[in-house]
Amino acid sequence: MNRTAFFALMTLAVARCAFAQAQKAEVIDGVAAIVNREVITISQVRELVGAREKSLREVYTGQDLQNKVKEMRLAALKDLIDRQLILQEFKKMQEKGANIPDYVIDDRVQTIIREEFGGDRGAFVRTLQAQGYTLTRFKEIEKDKIIVQAMRQSKVDSNFVISPTQIQAYYNKNKMAYATPEQVKLRMIVIREGGGTGDVPDTGSKKDLAKEIRDKIASGAEFDRMAQMYSEDESTQQVGGDWGWIERNTLNEQLTNVAFSLRPGEVSPVVNVSNTYYIIMVEAKKNAAVKPITDVRDEIEKNLIQQERLKTQNRWLDTLRAKAFIKILS
Repeated sequence: MNRTAFFALMTLAVARCAFAQAQKAEVIDGVAAIVNREVITISQVRELVGAREKSLREVYTGQDLQNKVKEMRLAALKDLIDRQLILQEFKKMQEKGANIPDYVIDDRVQTIIREEFGGDRGAFVRTLQAQGYTLTRFKEIEKDKIIVQAMRQSKVDSNFVISPTQIQAYYNKNKMAYATPEQVKLRMIVIREGGGTGDVPDTGSKKDLAKEIRDKIASGAEFDRMAQMYSEDESTQQVGGDWGWIERNTLNEQLTNVAFSLRPGEVSPVVNVSNTYYIIMVEAKKNAAVKPITDVRDEIEKNLIQQERLKTQNRWLDTLRAKAFIKILS
């Protein structure tokens, strides 16, 4: 038998074995993918994305939701395939003596109990039971996570050197990421037509009341004191109408145009928007600016090193994928 025919028969045998395992798994669960002789189930994929899917369903509906869920599940499946390939590679290393000591797993579990359950082991065990896990199974999952993390790190050179030229090129390409937009620090008094709150009366014209408040401020009344007495914006009333630093996309267009046209210390006329009256004071302004490269050099260097790490890991994973039998079924 020649070499080509031999490898063809071996590939067929592996595929048949994996398919037989998949048929067994389908009795209790759907099969999402086969990685060499091991199966990844649909429930594993759903378990990985369950919380994120719930968040998607709160934002999207219809076809958009279906597309987002499909995209997320496919990404999760690819991640599970990579994890399975890494675990299989570790098994080969175990034959040569590699291992993860039990105390490493125990330390991880103790850290989880301490940091996530306040040291309450009973609460930890009850949570596992509620989620359908035994302590043994949980340790197996954590062991797999440790193996995957250790294997990924072992394949990454920690001595990456990023040149000043690379940093400058990255900065030039991504300058907008280091831009700070124009901002104003403002206070605002809000008076609404209809029922009043706090010290604001329910009778009379709210427009007249707003003009009266504006006149008092023009005559020397403190803006923050007027806001505490009269503003109907409950979220800022007690802090004297303080909105802090805002950008142009914080308020609606009409209020934004007024706020950003004011000079520091200047108070606006009464602004009417949908029968609500606003009085705005700008305390300070910041012009739009781009951080100089000296301020972000370290951040850029860390980003570039992380990119190089990911490239190295992906090249290693590509070699594992190339040698593996992978069949995606869902």
